[in-house]
Amino acid sequence: MRLKISLLKEPKHQELVSCVGWTTAEELYSCSDDHQIVKWNLLTSETSQIVKLPDDIYPIDLHWFPKSLGIKKQTQAESFVLTSSDGKFHLISKLGRVEKSVEAHCGAVLAGRWNYEGTALVTVGEDGQIKIWSKTGMLRSTLAQQGTPVYSVAWGPDSENVLYTAGKQLIIKPLQPNAKVLQWKAHDGIILKVDWNSVNDLILSAGEDCKYKVWDSYGRLLYNSQPHEHPITSVAWAPDGELFAVGSFHTLRLCDKTGWSYALEKPNTGSIFNIAWSIDGTQIAGACGNGHVVFAHVVEQRWEWKNFQVTLTKRRTMQVRNVLNDAMDLLEFRDRVIKASLNYAHLVVSTSLQCYVFSTKNWNTPLIFDLKEGTVSLILQAERHFLLVDGSGIYLYSYEGRFISSPKFPGMRTDILNAQTVSLSNDTIAIKDKADEKIIYLFEASTGKPLDDGKFLSHKNEILEIALDQKGLTNNRKIAFIDKNRDLYITSVKRFGKEEQIIKLGTMVHTLAWSDTCNILCGLQDTRFTVWYYPNTVYVDRDILPKTLYERDASEFSKNPHIVSFVGNQVTIRRADGSLVHISISPYPAILHEYVSSSKWEDAVRLCRFVKEQTMWACLAAMAVANREMTTAEIAYAAID
Repeated sequence: MRLKISLLKEPKHQELVSCVGWTTAEELYSCSDDHQIVKWNLLTSETSQIVKLPDDIYPIDLHWFPKSLGIKKQTQAESFVLTSSDGKFHLISKLGRVEKSVEAHCGAVLAGRWNYEGTALVTVGEDGQIKIWSKTGMLRSTLAQQGTPVYSVAWGPDSENVLYTAGKQLIIKPLQPNAKVLQWKAHDGIILKVDWNSVNDLILSAGEDCKYKVWDSYGRLLYNSQPHEHPITSVAWAPDGELFAVGSFHTLRLCDKTGWSYALEKPNTGSIFNIAWSIDGTQIAGACGNGHVVFAHVVEQRWEWKNFQVTLTKRRTMQVRNVLNDAMDLLEFRDRVIKASLNYAHLVVSTSLQCYVFSTKNWNTPLIFDLKEGTVSLILQAERHFLLVDGSGIYLYSYEGRFISSPKFPGMRTDILNAQTVSLSNDTIAIKDKADEKIIYLFEASTGKPLDDGKFLSHKNEILEIALDQKGLTNNRKIAFIDKNRDLYITSVKRFGKEEQIIKLGTMVHTLAWSDTCNILCGLQDTRFTVWYYPNTVYVDRDILPKTLYERDASEFSKNPHIVSFVGNQVTIRRADGSLVHISISPYPAILHEYVSSSKWEDAVRLCRFVKEQTMWACLAAMAVANREMTTAEIAYAAID
């Protein structure tokens, strides 16, 4: 993946550009010390001056009113807040009319941010105060006060906490009075910028010690960069939380959410003071010290499945390569590509207006249908259908392009869903609740209605990651999840009569995945890579569960590895430094699953005799008991004593 940079020959501003902000995916506003606010149209490459501010106002930070709300779209959503050096913030309409100016701080107002609902605004200033305002600009409260200037501020994902800088410290303060404040030393120099992503709940910080760091919301350090040559002046998360950008003097970096860098560009920009991502997460704009505004596109993303490799070469072009016969196909799109997913012999691509579905057997005639909203933030695939998530809802489509269902539950926020919190199988959709993180909602895929009259799965701890198995009958559908203590649990999706219990499968599990061809589960435990060949064993005979596992040392993957995919008997793992490692597991358990699902018990016994492995016999024993096939069970139990 890399950035494709575009920079004009002559800058449009006379002085340094202090802040930029997108209104739509193709339109950007920039403010500069020459007191001008300029609108950029990327489709027509035109720029126009919106307003010239009074000479005593130097803009510092700008933030558009959040768009994702259905209410009062026209009036308030078309405005932005601009903070300035004269101690005021200004609410300015899209047409450039200053609706309101409010005296906010002594000294410059260094940053201002709307919360996700658009119900409150936080400003911070040189006077060390953090203030919360209503959306009309009335002061609600002074949240905190300290002796040093506060350079940057960000809202927590649920708009209940505010993160701000205090010299070398980072502080998270809840809005509730008397709630516990979290504070830690984050850098060796003054912290200049912070950002907190609402999807992955991770925090970015950048400072004068020339480093950028990634933290979780408890203040634990997840990534610490090498020192750069110059202080890092800006950081920003992509909306979906998969990537972030880092800006410094003549430097623009694109990084993965785990911290390692995809690409480093050295545009002639001076310091980049502010970075803004477009709403769909395909491009970034940077406010440059020499009067330029730099634009960068994210290109060369890759998707792989079996023998196909798909690369996004330009904004509207994909290249498909079949590695078996080196056949190449070019896919051209009318609009630019926003998201894509390749799995189960289908490639699903969403552009800003349409969705394309390609079959790997035929790349020439895709199925095309129109999208309501252009900003698809997540695509998930199962064998029979796929799921699109955008700002307003969750939609399930068949590979023929037919709309199937759209599950809903009270208080659903689709803007913060990701692949860890939503899971899809042929008959079930599972979604983790954000309001109460101990709850998983389960829906029937074909109707979008809640399973079992709206009963949901509830667990004693907060849940981090969920995954549904992919094969077998609906009645045997299982869901595996990891909770906050990093314990792995499994339970049935459908409940019959008595409450089926939630059973613990393993501890210290960091990441998990189900195979796409049969119900085999793999996960990374503390220092081991573990495969549960037949997780159902816990319901049949818990004593032989350890015999149905395959384990190997995983220290080669360094810390915080992540399972990317589990296709057939191949597991792909991404290490913390960004490299991909492939592991092959034995193909026999998958064949055994196949025999059992089609009731070929004699073939299953023959296979186990041929392989002569204890794990295989143990799996067969559990499968036979589960299917009440007692003769086979007897043979299998005899083989494992």
